[in-house]
Amino acid sequence: MTKRKPSFLRETAVVVISALVLSVIVRTFIFQAFYVPSASMENTLLINDRIVVSKISTRITGIHRSDVVVFHDPSSWLGTSYTDPYGSKFGHFLQFVGIVPANSGKDLVKRVIGVGGDRIQCCDAQGRIMRNGVGIDEPYIRAGSVTNQIDFDVLVPNGYVFVMGDNRGNSEDSRFHLDLNHGMVPLKDVVGRVSVRVWPLKRIGGIEK
Repeated sequence: MTKRKPSFLRETAVVVISALVLSVIVRTFIFQAFYVPSASMENTLLINDRIVVSKISTRITGIHRSDVVVFHDPSSWLGTSYTDPYGSKFGHFLQFVGIVPANSGKDLVKRVIGVGGDRIQCCDAQGRIMRNGVGIDEPYIRAGSVTNQIDFDVLVPNGYVFVMGDNRGNSEDSRFHLDLNHGMVPLKDVVGRVSVRVWPLKRIGGIEK
């Protein structure tokens, strides 16, 4: 009795399903692609840049000062103005399996300025953010952008981070949400650390610190 050969359609289905399962596993546990929807991180990240977020390394090494991170909106930072270009059901499916960059409509990208135990103040005599009483130099801030739009003095509790955009004049970051947890983002809401820009090709590279 001859053994039946698997059909082409069956083999194709197995390959496609296996690829989708692998993609979901990678997206869930290792890394995930996002696109940048706003100008708040210029010139480090530009509108429509594609970025890759490392999840596994973030879980291993934690979050540190100056890391650029993607996080879920901790309250209502985005308001109602944001629209997801992949907002259809099919678009959500493509996001889920990792075929297109993910942005649920509730994700933001900012830079970590303070971690648990840090005291963050605005500002010293030079207009710089102060961390633990010392003004910090931030070479990644967009040229001509100033930080001192709002005076504040906060202590970052353990399990939280204080974040800002590199384009300080156009970033609705922790400074503008001091009424809720003093602008803090829970670490549980951090998706991961941005490790690289992957699109456009001329901007492929790492993220400055």
